[in-house]
Amino acid sequence: MTESERELTLEALTEKERLLLAGKNDYPDKIAFLAEMISSTISNGGKILVCGNGGSAAESQHFAAEMVVRLTAKVERSAFPAIALTSDTSVITACSNDYGFERVFARQVEAIGRKGDLLLALSTSGNSDNVINAVTAARDLQIETAALLGKSGGELAEITNFSIIIPSQSVTRIQEEHLFILHQVVELVQLSLSPEE
Repeated sequence: MTESERELTLEALTEKERLLLAGKNDYPDKIAFLAEMISSTISNGGKILVCGNGGSAAESQHFAAEMVVRLTAKVERSAFPAIALTSDTSVITACSNDYGFERVFARQVEAIGRKGDLLLALSTSGNSDNVINAVTAARDLQIETAALLGKSGGELAEITNFSIIIPSQSVTRIQEEHLFILHQVVELVQLSLSPEE
């Protein structure tokens, strides 16, 4: 391992320790609260809608897959209703062509979102127009909103019902922490909704 590779690895480990170690901040409580929001939504017959751009789009799909299918082969449980709004290329390209890319998630929220659902928005900046528009559309439909954000949280921190902000300027570190949080959330939702399994 070169010295620069070693420095990058240490930077990532130090950032994770700084951000997520229990007892030094309220991230464990926030993660548990987000999991409770999701569990409550599902228990009450709602579904989880997830969106984000780039790496956050991939994480949206990753999260939805683990909710619908399972997190690991060690736990067999019922499927949880989650839809990544980043997956349907025909809808995304048609909406981008007809309405503009800033409406790709909002249009889907308008189509399939219902009161009682929850929209989970992922954004490393907190200022992505298409994600902001999705949250605005959800609020108009009285859909609860939550977000995983980075940097200062941006505009999304001001308009979502609940958010967890990773206060780093590194997109890489933010996305790593978001994935860590999403895995913890799925585990907690499993424990809440399928404790016997």
